[in-house]
Amino acid sequence: MDTAGTPSLDRIRIGSAPDSWGVWFADDPRQVPWERFLDEVAQAGYEWIELGPYGYLPTDPARLADETGRRGLKVSAGTVFTALHRGPSVWDATWEQVSRVAELTRAMGARHLVVIPSFWRDDRTAELIEPPELAAAQWADLARGMERLGREVRERYGLGIVVHPHADTHLDTEEHVERFLDATDPDLVSLCLDTGHYAYCGGDSVKLIETYGERLGYLHLKQVDPDVLAEVVAEGVPFGPAVRRGVMCEPPNGVPALEPVLAAAQGLGVDLFAIVEQDMYPCPPDRPLPVAVRTRRFLRSCGA
Repeated sequence: MDTAGTPSLDRIRIGSAPDSWGVWFADDPRQVPWERFLDEVAQAGYEWIELGPYGYLPTDPARLADETGRRGLKVSAGTVFTALHRGPSVWDATWEQVSRVAELTRAMGARHLVVIPSFWRDDRTAELIEPPELAAAQWADLARGMERLGREVRERYGLGIVVHPHADTHLDTEEHVERFLDATDPDLVSLCLDTGHYAYCGGDSVKLIETYGERLGYLHLKQVDPDVLAEVVAEGVPFGPAVRRGVMCEPPNGVPALEPVLAAAQGLGVDLFAIVEQDMYPCPPDRPLPVAVRTRRFLRSCGA
């Protein structure tokens, strides 16, 4: 405990991401320029960042190292989307994009690759892309594909994959997350627990950490507005429009409470990144910085 009586979260490294500045795509006129993101994330008091969508930040390692370094920033992870439940036929296309991101991630000194499963419905139109439930053979393909990805990424790039359950993907609910973890090799596949997405899909983050703590490799910090969530669930609203309604809200105004999540993560006794992701695409360009400053202040009050 520190002198103020707040637990010291000395195993938790706090950061933020382009997502907290309303960035979902490599290039979109509604998003802030990457230079402004880097300036403001440093101004808000964060030291660690993620790469965000590949191509949003400069992809030349020397240039990116210069741009981040002179702002006092370091990279914690890169991010990829995959559809490995579709079987071996998608491996080559998957590896083509994964290798690009992994190469830049390694060059920036990061050690993690966040892997997000593909959406089963379009996050803009709500059109069904695939059935929301996987068949048994698809579960097997997902598990074996993620294990292969974990092995290849580690052997070729020295990175560990952390798989990110996400709303409107096949890896979302407590049941699905537990099924996936039980089906995959802990030495090859770790979990990126996004507190907001897990709550969005009805999961309990503290329970997950207490039950599967040895699988936790990374955290995304986010909260859900329970009133908005009840509306979007009742109406079947897809994730993109739900974000525009404000389903992901500024801490500490939503659920889950982040203090017990951080305490449970600290209790694992391992070093973990906890990266703030404030989903709000699209948003006015002047909105992200004040939210980021307040969020950083709140996390400091939690001991992070």
